[in-house]
Amino acid sequence: MTKTPLYDRVTLIGLGLIGSSLGHAMRRAGVAGEIIGADRDEAVCKKAVELGFVDRAETDAAKAVADADLVVLCTPVGTFDALAKEIAGALKPGATLSDVGSVKLSALKAMAAHAPEGVHLIPAHPVAGTENSGPEAGFAELFEGRWTILTPPDGADAAATEKLKSFWEALGSKVEVMEAEHHDLVLAITSHIPHLIAYNIVGTAADLETVTESEVIKYSAGGFRDFTRIAASNPDMWRDIFLANKDAVLEMLGRFSEDLSSLQRAIRWEDGDALHKLFTRTREIRRQVIEAGQDE
Repeated sequence: MTKTPLYDRVTLIGLGLIGSSLGHAMRRAGVAGEIIGADRDEAVCKKAVELGFVDRAETDAAKAVADADLVVLCTPVGTFDALAKEIAGALKPGATLSDVGSVKLSALKAMAAHAPEGVHLIPAHPVAGTENSGPEAGFAELFEGRWTILTPPDGADAAATEKLKSFWEALGSKVEVMEAEHHDLVLAITSHIPHLIAYNIVGTAADLETVTESEVIKYSAGGFRDFTRIAASNPDMWRDIFLANKDAVLEMLGRFSEDLSSLQRAIRWEDGDALHKLFTRTREIRRQVIEAGQDE
């Protein structure tokens, strides 16, 4: 536990899975003297205070960020431009403005367009989550052993970046710093494309005319169950992710389509050697994921 809070006041805008988990994790680690929440929904604000992961909550985001040392946007990335504009005048000089979005280049541009001079802009992405949403979904252990990627822009304050790095490490994360554009390319293939495939496969199964929907549900094997878990993720968040990271997603989707065509040819021509080679290589990747502790 951190003996002295890293930030006297932290404001979380958006109190869903990530926002609520941040609140719980900060409570446990003692990294914030006071935690303020903000959400458009008054019922969500009330529930957040009731659950105890914030000290108070406001429906007015500008009011919530007053005198905050760290402000974290925990809403879908499509809201960042309007939110950054709304709170800009209330941010105090020297504060750090960050986020938890899965796309970093568009997040950086949206926040930078409105962040006043003297505010440290340091986007972040905790690579963690579940298919659940809402203030009740959060838990303090969500970030333990997971990577959090910081994407500070050129010229970002080194001390502010290091402080935010320490913040995430105190919550249990391993922290990496990289350029926003590179982050988006990496996450396109490791996260965004897998989600797109899951949405598509579950949609295809639901549209089959020769197999009933009840049969799809009744006889779901492990692989399909995994796809349905991913496809149950927040639709607002993922809509915004795909639109915000369009270029990287389309590039990776093109490569995936080419590889899928090769696999289709191998099956058509009964090329067992090609199939075995691919499956052996991918099994090795799975082994490395497990060894890296990223299998849960």
